[in-house]
Amino acid sequence: MYDLIIIGAGPAGITAAVYAARKKMQFLVLTQDIGGQAAWSADVENYTGYQLITGADLARRFEEHMRQYAIAVHEQEPVESVVAEGYRIVVRTARAAYETRTVIIASGKRSRELGVPGEKEFRNRGLTYCATCDGPLFAKKDVAVIGGGNSALDAALQLVRFCSRVYVINDAPRLGGDEIAQDKLLEAKNAQVFNNARVTGIEGDKFVKAVTMRQEGARRRLDVQGVFVEIGLLPNSGFAKEVGKNESGEIIVDCSNTTSVPGVFAAGDVTTVPEKQIIIAAGEGAKACLTAFRYLNQHRF
Repeated sequence: MYDLIIIGAGPAGITAAVYAARKKMQFLVLTQDIGGQAAWSADVENYTGYQLITGADLARRFEEHMRQYAIAVHEQEPVESVVAEGYRIVVRTARAAYETRTVIIASGKRSRELGVPGEKEFRNRGLTYCATCDGPLFAKKDVAVIGGGNSALDAALQLVRFCSRVYVINDAPRLGGDEIAQDKLLEAKNAQVFNNARVTGIEGDKFVKAVTMRQEGARRRLDVQGVFVEIGLLPNSGFAKEVGKNESGEIIVDCSNTTSVPGVFAAGDVTTVPEKQIIIAAGEGAKACLTAFRYLNQHRF
């Protein structure tokens, strides 16, 4: 019987683990990987204490900090369910079932997929979900950005700096996101926006060679060497069926990271906290751990 199980090892989960170690709690970290979305970020210039650091380096620093303590971390062990039975919570993975008094869900988000032919075949062969991570690999090439919100605009504005041509394929009548970002993109001479356009497939041989789309009934084919899917993120919350969520699947938390289920807390991008930032996720992880520690001290088991 653990005091705490932390699900996820991104900025929120790792920070919660460091705090739990310092509180001498008996706990376990279950995660698919270490670093989360932070590990895929490019230059990070707004994390206090670092004027400039890459996401990969910052994630590495997080892990080094966590490894300073004797923390049990089970990697490549994604959680399948979290079930509360009174003061006993059972966390199940494909490998085992673990019992605990409290849980912190810090499982983050994942990229939303297009669901079109060729997407899975060309993943990491010209198709990617992270412009910040992979953009420089496509210097002087023609690329397509799928999406029309802030994430798509940010990706396109990065890519116009070094790509020959950047096509933005947006299925809405007009671009969304910040007006300033829209203006900058529309001013870029090597960018072209296709509104009311829906991607129908990704084509190529060993690598991406084209993207097909349908725009107002007409079929079009764009020759590109890279495709960046930027249509948003989905919270990794499907295993947490008992907790309250909003319409987007984010776990609803209060300012103390408490969920609708006693003993279950949540932190970071998987929650309704409005801003998805590395520094905010880390702070939320610290709060969640302190709340879980207080909960343990206030209840008799």
